[in-house]
Amino acid sequence: MNRKASYYMERSAAIIAAIILLQTLFFKFTAHPDSVYIFSTIGGEPYTRITLGIMELIISFLLVFSRTSIYGALLGALTMLGAMGSHIFLLGIEVNGDNGTLFILAVVAFLCCCYIIYLKSNQLSKNFKSQR
Repeated sequence: MNRKASYYMERSAAIIAAIILLQTLFFKFTAHPDSVYIFSTIGGEPYTRITLGIMELIISFLLVFSRTSIYGALLGALTMLGAMGSHIFLLGIEVNGDNGTLFILAVVAFLCCCYIIYLKSNQLSKNFKSQR
């Protein structure tokens, strides 16, 4: 893949992941009943809900900027792994009749973050080597 196409693919994946993370913030920060139910079920209401909301906001900002998108993707992939694990082991794929929408959004955001990590792995290794 040429450099220009790679750039646009990375930017598209970053924007998709950021939009998914940002659109859930309204529910987390306004204590929407579905969000309260989810975090009560996993045993983290309200502190985990608010903390994850703040983390997802930071991750979204990191994803939006090309220079920091690798760090946002790393944090985003880990966060979405937690979300998918919560769905699989604690909540179920479908939560409050959403037909699995939240789970699917977590999977899409996770895949976008993994794709960014794949595309920018050279940048990550350069940054790691320069720290030594």
